[in-house]
Amino acid sequence: MKPSQSPSAQVTEAWRRHRPYLVNLAYQMLGDVGDAEDVAQEAFLRLSRADIDSIDDVRGWLTVVASRLCLDQVRSARARYERPGEIDEVPAPRLDPADRVTLDDEVRAALLEVLRRLSPGERVAFVLHDVFGVPFDDIAETVGRPIGTCRQLARRARAKFTATQPKLTDVASAEHQLVAEKFITACANGDIAGLTAVLDPAVWGVGTVLADPAPPPQINHGPHAVATNLLRYLGPEVTLVSGPAGQPAVLAFADRRLFAAIVLTIRDGLVTKIEALADPLARAGA
Repeated sequence: MKPSQSPSAQVTEAWRRHRPYLVNLAYQMLGDVGDAEDVAQEAFLRLSRADIDSIDDVRGWLTVVASRLCLDQVRSARARYERPGEIDEVPAPRLDPADRVTLDDEVRAALLEVLRRLSPGERVAFVLHDVFGVPFDDIAETVGRPIGTCRQLARRARAKFTATQPKLTDVASAEHQLVAEKFITACANGDIAGLTAVLDPAVWGVGTVLADPAPPPQINHGPHAVATNLLRYLGPEVTLVSGPAGQPAVLAFADRRLFAAIVLTIRDGLVTKIEALADPLARAGA
């Protein structure tokens, strides 16, 4: 950011550049997009009260603040979960045939089940290092533990996570996370140029709708057609996050409800194929 900008303008620019990343980071730790949005909001509120000109790395500062907020929330939730008589669980779906199990229900329940296998320290260390590539010395400062302990926490979390997600090791997670972040930020800002920049010249996309009867899949070819169609559904009013632990998917939320899952096929740092599964009733709030 330019030093000549006013503090309020610098915060606004930071919001545009870093909020999608911060929501994504918090979501990976908390498993709830509403909580993740609240954490990002609080982190930026604290940034607005800080002396932003004295902060050398705004993104790093926000990462530390958001991670500590997540750590406090996870510790609090774990204490409630482990306290007899106050079990904090995802409510079981009612057995009324009129109820509809949504994409949101399934994904959220699966993610929370995996996250609950991890202690608060394991969860934060694993997400920061394995998903977002934060160095262990920075993680140590965030969680208030020695570097060696943070390495052990991440190692234990990795073992627990891969035990339930065997395909994780097949994914070039660092490459995927980098491309997914660019994809998410471009969509969040309605930036068609930024979006086409991460699409392969031969990219094609296919969208399938969960409906009965289901309409024919929508297929688009080429960066401009694919990007234009994506921004019709994944623009600034939608919250996008990566799949759990940086898996090759992007999840789309509207009004804090998951309405679409987008699988990205990535090669040489570019998206070559996009497969989307959308639940229009979830988008409509049904």
